Amino acid sequence: MHVLVIGGGIFGATAALALRARGCAVTVVDPGPLPHPLAESTDISKIVRADYGADLDYTRLGERALEGWRRWNARWPRPHYHETGAAFLTRAPIQPGGFEHDSFVTLARRGHRVERLDAAAIAARFPAYRPGAYVDGYVHAEAGWAESGAVVALLLAEAAAAGVVVRGGCPIAQLTDDGAVAADGERLRADATCVCAGAWTHAVVPALAGPLRATGQPVFHLRPADPAPFAAARFPVFGADLARTGYYGFPATADGLVKIANHGTGTALAPDAPRETTAAHEAALRAFLADSFPALAAAPIAYRRLCVYGDSRDGHLWIARDPARPSVTVAAGGSGHAFKFAPVLGDLIAETVLDGAPADAALADKFRWRPELTVDSRGDAAA
Repeated sequence: MHVLVIGGGIFGATAALALRARGCAVTVVDPGPLPHPLAESTDISKIVRADYGADLDYTRLGERALEGWRRWNARWPRPHYHETGAAFLTRAPIQPGGFEHDSFVTLARRGHRVERLDAAAIAARFPAYRPGAYVDGYVHAEAGWAESGAVVALLLAEAAAAGVVVRGGCPIAQLTDDGAVAADGERLRADATCVCAGAWTHAVVPALAGPLRATGQPVFHLRPADPAPFAAARFPVFGADLARTGYYGFPATADGLVKIANHGTGTALAPDAPRETTAAHEAALRAFLADSFPALAAAPIAYRRLCVYGDSRDGHLWIARDPARPSVTVAAGGSGHAFKFAPVLGDLIAETVLDGAPADAALADKFRWRPELTVDSRGDAAA
């Protein structure tokens, strides 16, 4: 069976590997160089966590993914997943129904290494935080971050070594019943087609322009004068009162950069548009830093951009066959939180391409084809 995979990001790379492992002949095509410089998964880091409030479906999927990250690290020449832990802290006491409270309770019940922190413990443990800014929350030892762009490049190389045909510079003009037509008119024939086009999905499948959309979220890399307080041991991956601020970030890189980004409503964005942050984005960042991390408040910004999200309106992934064209599967809707699931994404997609849906019934329902989505209803799933 020959499967055409459209898109070489984290959905496409993992799908190609999983389909090849199941004996399929696989071709991956992508409009840009690979990894694509504008793709959702192309960056220096993405958070890996199983913290999903009271949502057991995503919690379990996160646990499976964490095991997969550890297996990948064991086989790679060097680790690309860094289990530094993650801190989810709040400016007011956590309450039932909130992301932090429900994540802590769910993870504790499932035997995870989570530790509740009050204001004094936060100040003692995390010296980069302004004392008293955050008064409650928890730290989860079984979490961290992955080198996202490097991981995609590595997975694509593994796919090519396994016999997958990987083609950059091959934009798709339209789908057909037996594959697709490239922009230059080349016919790409296949028994099944899997659209993994991220923020460009609606351009390949126009019927999904309503339930899927592209948004831009601001990302900044800052260079503190003293990176020591931002080392992973004292500054793990964090979510800073996510429901109120939207800010999250990472420990300092080896060259002393601290990445901080915002997950909010975002800015409507054409996928190929310039990725420029605004003065308002920077002003909001500076205000957040002054209140939360004073040593970063005036730190120079070494890099900035709008990170594109391929959003679904409800924040859930979209991994489903097209009811009108059963030979076409769409795997998209990352909504800013898909990358952490990389080690299990490929199996979910391959099961859908070959068997019609993911084997896990709860996930099959969550990720189903749902054209009725026209109004944003995204909740903590994508926080």
